[in-house]
Amino acid sequence: MIGRLARHLGLLRWALLGLAGLVLVVFLLAQRQSIDVSYGQSPTPSVRIEEGSAGELSDATVPSTEEMTALVAADPVVRLPGAVAYWDEQQVREAIGGDDIRILVAPPGLDEAERKRIREVENASVRVIGTQVGGGSYLATPDRLTGWRAQFATGDVTGPLVTMIAKLRDVPAAADRDDLRWREPSGTELATVLADLRADGLHVGRGATLDGVPEDAARSAFPAGAWYVVLPRQAYGEALPAYGAALTRVDPGRPIVVMYGEWIEYHGPAADEFAELAGASFYAQFGDRLSRYDYPQRNVLGVYLGRVTEIRYAGLFDRPLPYQPLDPLRVALPALPWIFTACVAGYLVLSARSLRRAGVLAGLGGARQGAGPARLAGLTALALEVSLLTDARSNAALTRGIGKLQAARAALEKGLPARHVRELLDDATAELDETARVVGLPDYRPENYLQGRLS
Repeated sequence: MIGRLARHLGLLRWALLGLAGLVLVVFLLAQRQSIDVSYGQSPTPSVRIEEGSAGELSDATVPSTEEMTALVAADPVVRLPGAVAYWDEQQVREAIGGDDIRILVAPPGLDEAERKRIREVENASVRVIGTQVGGGSYLATPDRLTGWRAQFATGDVTGPLVTMIAKLRDVPAAADRDDLRWREPSGTELATVLADLRADGLHVGRGATLDGVPEDAARSAFPAGAWYVVLPRQAYGEALPAYGAALTRVDPGRPIVVMYGEWIEYHGPAADEFAELAGASFYAQFGDRLSRYDYPQRNVLGVYLGRVTEIRYAGLFDRPLPYQPLDPLRVALPALPWIFTACVAGYLVLSARSLRRAGVLAGLGGARQGAGPARLAGLTALALEVSLLTDARSNAALTRGIGKLQAARAALEKGLPARHVRELLDDATAELDETARVVGLPDYRPENYLQGRLS
């Protein structure tokens, strides 16, 4: 019985060592050196978009460089067909002063070859492609939400244009002014929008290009659903209908996305912080492309909703996060070092126990060839000596030990396998060790007794 227990403990010891090695390998393989800038585990894809692959090129074309050069020489402000940029003429005249500043305005959605022809018009001091303002080797872009809103909602480039002119003249630029005006939607306008929103959550105004909300992006951004109001770019200089604020008063707990041209704004829960972060991060990254290309509204909205998803995955506004499947490795990884430590500790404890028992059971030589008879003789002598000192508590163990010794002697005489003899002697050793422990005589424990005898 004792031999079988020892074998089981030996197997457990090696199993713990194997498990420790496996845990160490898994932990080391998980320690990849990488950089993740995807706001946690956001599912939004990050891919490189080649020019023309996302519907951003329009049918607009521009004349040859020579023709545009002649047009600019004849007129300080040249607007090519399809141009969408506008500005406050009074502010721009004040910025120009008495200098000869000539402005060439081109449509958005031009390919690289057409944009190159525009850049080669050397007598144009300022070139506006779509709503992107450039001059010489410089580009002027808004640095705040009000500037992006005016640019993408109405095509107003007053701020960047004044900044670029000041740079070319090497004078301080005038302070930016937010001239965008808002108005309350009329009762009829609001009723029309609400009817569409309550029907399917989407209102597309006349002139807008949206053909449907991107379902996957919308589901990730707002799992509980949202209302979408999509309008075309608004006329420059006219007040914009403030649908976001009006609809929030109707349903304060509803996420509301309103789109004016390429300008998108969020209203609803946590709007004070969330809307500004979403807008600033989105237009700071994509404003340059949106200004010079002619993206369909569906594409712009889809990318914006992807940014909303990334922000929600960051958990900044205590909003429910999208469902994320359980990753066992990610959950277990912090515990792996502790599991490894426990396995190694278990292995060392069992190894120490095994080594100690080997010293006791083998009698410092019982494992060597020919040590069986010597061990039997030593244990028999021990049994005889300790039998004179036992009492009622220890007699049972002594009797069992003597029985095991008699069986071992018979096995030796019959030439039975050495393994069988060792198991009997192991059991006898354990019983005699128990006898010495009970009577309180450490010198008669087999380990100590046989050491003194063999030394």
